[in-house]
Amino acid sequence: MSPIPSGRTLAVATLLLAAACGGGTAAEDDSSLKAFVGARLFDGTESIPLDRSVILVEDGRIQAIGTQGDFQIPAGIEQIDLAGRTLIPGLVNTHGHVGDVQGLESGNYSRQNVLDQLSLYARYGVTTVLSLGDDQEEGVQVRSEQMDPSLDRARLFVAGPVLDPSSAEEAVQQVQQIAEMGVDWVKFRIDSGLGAREKMTPETYRALIDAAHDRGIPVAAHIVELEDAKEALRAGVDFIAHSVRDAPVDDELIALLREGRICLTPTLTRELSTFVYGSRPDFFDDPFFLREADPAVVDALQDPARQQRTRESAAAQYWEAQLPQAMDNLRDLTDAGVRIALGTDSGPAGRFQGYFEHLEMEMMAEAGLTPMQILLAATGNAARCVGLDDEVGTIEPGKWADFVVLEENPLEDIRNTRTIDSVWIAGNRVPM
Repeated sequence: MSPIPSGRTLAVATLLLAAACGGGTAAEDDSSLKAFVGARLFDGTESIPLDRSVILVEDGRIQAIGTQGDFQIPAGIEQIDLAGRTLIPGLVNTHGHVGDVQGLESGNYSRQNVLDQLSLYARYGVTTVLSLGDDQEEGVQVRSEQMDPSLDRARLFVAGPVLDPSSAEEAVQQVQQIAEMGVDWVKFRIDSGLGAREKMTPETYRALIDAAHDRGIPVAAHIVELEDAKEALRAGVDFIAHSVRDAPVDDELIALLREGRICLTPTLTRELSTFVYGSRPDFFDDPFFLREADPAVVDALQDPARQQRTRESAAAQYWEAQLPQAMDNLRDLTDAGVRIALGTDSGPAGRFQGYFEHLEMEMMAEAGLTPMQILLAATGNAARCVGLDDEVGTIEPGKWADFVVLEENPLEDIRNTRTIDSVWIAGNRVPM
């Protein structure tokens, strides 16, 4: 990897090179420039990590990338010494929920709750979240304020309420309503709720998808079953928002995903959350979890009566039984070349924002993915899957300077994503 000279990048790189050769001192007065120096850089692509990297940032965006041997940084530029550490792009969660839950109670949507949860995500290194449901006007407003070089919390993209029309006509009406909100995505469900309700019909969701596409809005589908995933793909859906959990994936699904260049997010921790509180989870002893966990919530989840209700829940038993199939399917889809994006469904009660993204990556490793495959799914591929790759997901000139500095190398062990030294969004250090 070498500096990529274009536009402002060329001017900055030329300035640095000139100063290194003794010509010119203009950079000495440019206090808006920052240089992140010395880290091993994983840039969110399949490129070989770059040792002793230099990343030059101005006004929140990356201007140039190189190594310490490429140029000498003139005096006057703020330098952040990252020697001995690994720098990765900020994690992108393609399926979260933001702003509705406080503690274990839903119905608390507010601007402050949205901002608090985005700050929590950021402290865990999750710098971009696509919220696929429950979003309200306050979230849209927060989304609209984030193209700002002073940003120091996670970026938010929203889908508004999850749509559940009962007819094609109602589908068009609902899409129009949330389009007027200014949403980034539309989401709908094809799910019987384990037999509790009727599934949305293909006629209805085809009308929904067409109405959204007519307005330039991509569509995500919540699915459970293999045949529903295939039918949604035939109808033109843009993103599969959960694992297939009822049966092994087959060649037809793989072909539909690959030919359409459609991604799937596994949300393994969503299944985990339905049954894990039937007893005391191991992660309740993890300092990385406990540093942000509300002790009152942890205590409530250990209440014996609550644990018994969880153990006796038919839904919990079902999802626990389906999790191995979801993990097998993740491995098989990855092996088949289907693009996978990190997603967790975090945000509802008991699905801990920030921590569950790291737990999801650990479960992806247990399913058989390599650290490189997981990191790509959590950074560059995730951004590409949801149409954000022009702005985030990789460390490249022109993109926002959103990255995580780690004490240990996650390409050796994916659990090393938990060794967070610092998080930076738009080149601003996130308060920890």
